[in-house]
Amino acid sequence: DPDNYDDAPREGIRRLLEKISSEPVPQEVPLENIEWIRMGTTVATNALLEKQGAETALLITKGFKDLLRIGYQNRPELFNLNIQKTLPLYGKVIEIDERVLPKEEGFEVLKELDIASIQNELLALKSTGITSIAIVLLHAYQFFDHEKVLAALAREIGFEQVSVSHEVIPSLKAVVRGDTTVVDAYLTPHIKEYIYNFSVGFKSRLQNRPLLFM
Repeated sequence: DPDNYDDAPREGIRRLLEKISSEPVPQEVPLENIEWIRMGTTVATNALLEKQGAETALLITKGFKDLLRIGYQNRPELFNLNIQKTLPLYGKVIEIDERVLPKEEGFEVLKELDIASIQNELLALKSTGITSIAIVLLHAYQFFDHEKVLAALAREIGFEQVSVSHEVIPSLKAVVRGDTTVVDAYLTPHIKEYIYNFSVGFKSRLQNRPLLFM
């Protein structure tokens, strides 16, 4: 009922506090009687199903731009020649010209990052309206350096969300790591907005109060 309140769960909490205390509780809900809040929500699931996430781009090792589209080639109908695949969550792909190979101990960098070139590509990308970045480099399950550099560049340029695969899920399997990182980049801005809209109606925006969303 947006004519009377902005957020239904918060209004429910306010009314419950009012009922318990038998005193009026203001629209900016005080925190004296709140120790923590735990809340289940389908906001992320809904955004994923309705394709309402952020405008996202994928940064991936050169030569692997179609890796997540190809995936594991799992097909429910093995001999169907007309396969209809869902569109990816990312709208653009930038191939990062870098190459790292695992050695007996550690990794060997065969191709360093060209920082100036990548910076120009990211600036051009930002001008297209992309707000969220998913960074997925091939051996970043254990070699983090290149992803860290790319993440710092993207944040410096001003992308609102930068999801980095070795931070999201440092899995050896690049497809799993890539898919999960893309979903994180696509949905996190939506979730952050939801949490902000929920917490802004509490005094001090729920500072020093645990808030757990499931």
